[in-house]
This record gives sequence, structure tokens and C-alpha cells, in this order.
Amino acid sequence: EDPSLVIIDTQSVRAAAGVPKTTTGLDANKKVSGRKRGLAVDVMGLIIGVVVLAASAHDNAAGTALLDQVAERCGMRLEKALVDQGFKDEVVIHGALLDIDVEVVRRNPADQGKGFVPQPKRWVVEQTNGTLMLHRRLAREYDHRPDTSASRVYWASTANMTRRLTTPAPAWRDTLGLAA
Repeated sequence: EDPSLVIIDTQSVRAAAGVPKTTTGLDANKKVSGRKRGLAVDVMGLIIGVVVLAASAHDNAAGTALLDQVAERCGMRLEKALVDQGFKDEVVIHGALLDIDVEVVRRNPADQGKGFVPQPKRWVVEQTNGTLMLHRRLAREYDHRPDTSASRVYWASTANMTRRLTTPAPAWRDTLGLAA
């Protein structure tokens, strides 16, 4: 069934030498020259929407495009979207126009200076980004066209879903070493 909550995030990925400069840019915040990959996932980490833009594009551009994709694919059941602090008011306003409550998840002030600290519920999209980076073709941008790059993300997520379905999960007894 369609999800009622999605989590949205972007990730900047370096581009290979053969990628045209017209489709890449520089993410000044992360100092990455390449493309920005935006993901919208459900609470299980299954990808609902993908957007690939130049790295110089603001997170708002990716966020509004992802909200449009998610609203089209999920229908009326979608109620809420979680985003990080990189997304600004434009995404919140666009979500309100689509009847989606967009919540900006703020970092805990006590976690300042500790590096990467997973945020409640938002860690799912971070985990999905990390899992995608394990696929060789997604660790760097090699594709000439952004839509081809987006299709590679869907291929990799299909492989991840297939692995989840075919690999049995260990029983809790197996993790304790009690199984005979």
C-alpha cells in the first residue's frame, strides 16, 4: 500500500572526467564537483522518487521535484515528508500546496561537533544513500545524462529489494549463538 510518510534527502556525488560540464556543477557547501542526487524513500528505505541535478542546484530544487514525484506516485494517502535543515521554506510551501506536511528535522544542539549523528526516522534515507554507494556505478557519476543516472538508482534499488526478498533474515537465536 502507499506510504503515508516519506523522507527526503540529497547527496552530492563527484563526476567522472567524461561527464559533460553542462550537467554538472560545484556544491560549494560540500566542495564536491559533480551532480546532486535527491531521494525520497518510505520508512522501510524503499525508493519512491529520484531526481538528479547539477551539484550547484539548491536542495529546494530537488525537494520540490521530489515532492511532485511523490505526490503523483503515492496519491492521497501521503500525509508527511521529513527533510533536513538544508531544505528551506520553498519546499515547505510547495508541500503545503500539495497537501503534504513537510517537517524540517533539526539537529539536537547537544550533538554539535560530534560529526555525523543519525536523526530519528531520517536515518533511513541516509542508510539508503549508503547502500546505493556500494554499487560501483553509483559511487561516482559516469553517465552523460542525468535521467540515465536516475535509472541506475532504480536498478540498484531493485537489486537491493531482490536481495532482501531472497536472503533469509537470521532468527534471534542465531545472533546469540544458541542455535544448534
